Amino acid sequence: MKRKLALLLTATLCITSFVGCGGKETAENGELNIFIWTEYVSESAIESFEEEYGIKVNVSTYSSNEDMLAKLKSESEGTYDIVLPSDYAVEYLIAQDKLEALDKDALSNLSNIDEAYLDESFDPGNVYSVPYEGGVACIAVNTSKVDKEITSYADLFDESLKDQIVVLDDYRAVIGMTERAMGLSMNETDPETLAQVEEKLLSLKDNIKLYDSDSPKSALISGDCTVGMIWSAEVALSMDENPDIELVYPSEGAYVFLDNWCVPKGAKNYDNAMKFINYMLSTDAAMLNIQDFPYLCPNTSAVELMGDDYIANEAKNVPAEVISSGEFLSYLDTDTLAIYDDMWTKLKE
Repeated sequence: MKRKLALLLTATLCITSFVGCGGKETAENGELNIFIWTEYVSESAIESFEEEYGIKVNVSTYSSNEDMLAKLKSESEGTYDIVLPSDYAVEYLIAQDKLEALDKDALSNLSNIDEAYLDESFDPGNVYSVPYEGGVACIAVNTSKVDKEITSYADLFDESLKDQIVVLDDYRAVIGMTERAMGLSMNETDPETLAQVEEKLLSLKDNIKLYDSDSPKSALISGDCTVGMIWSAEVALSMDENPDIELVYPSEGAYVFLDNWCVPKGAKNYDNAMKFINYMLSTDAAMLNIQDFPYLCPNTSAVELMGDDYIANEAKNVPAEVISSGEFLSYLDTDTLAIYDDMWTKLKE
């Protein structure tokens, strides 16, 4: 009888206590609803946060900034407590009054971030955002299957690459690549110039075998595609699996991005959101994220501890000169975005 009572008591404690039995169905300190990029934030880092703070984290994912912005617009205010937009998307959300100002007093770990990645033009003073990770949209080449020398975005338009390329399923990235290949800004707005960009873009159609922003490395590792225009960390991971794959930073200057932690307007769990962001700015969390998703890391304390496997790997730790010669996207007006969207629709028809 005593044993039965002990078992009953233990079961009751497991149901009612998040920390005591490691269950995640309930949490003693509330919850957090985050909306983040697919395959970008370490599950280990999230689980470590849950264990340390007793906060249940509910994760939803997206594959492009546009998907994220559309979802935020369609959902009621307060659906999400944290989002992870790129630079130009932060600029848009600020302009639309869709973000809460961050409580800097709660972000003691902000001192870990390299000042080179703070006070960017899309959010001067980091009032609404703090950096997570970044990188570039670069080129991956399977040298065992591609004879052509590839050094630039422009080379991807060569007819010899028909049905061989995996590109990001991201219209600003692919159109931006096309603009850079033409010697233009990735933020071109002139309608007449964009008509020329469309003609160039559509000439890429036959070369594209796959659109994939979630895990474009998979097609490269398997050999289904021999060339990729993909995120730098995806190239790094594909190189680890297939030594024939090489990294190319485009000679025109690459698409550069910086993703940022933000709190949407009306977040229901604001204090928990600040705890989560501060935790992600910590050295330990940053190291977990780098290990799983080796993008450019603005967290200097974490980088120092990663060793040469990360620091000396140019696919993971993007060189400063690549960043400085590249270009960030900017938020474009509605009329211009409609032109970009129409181009993208024609390319994927």
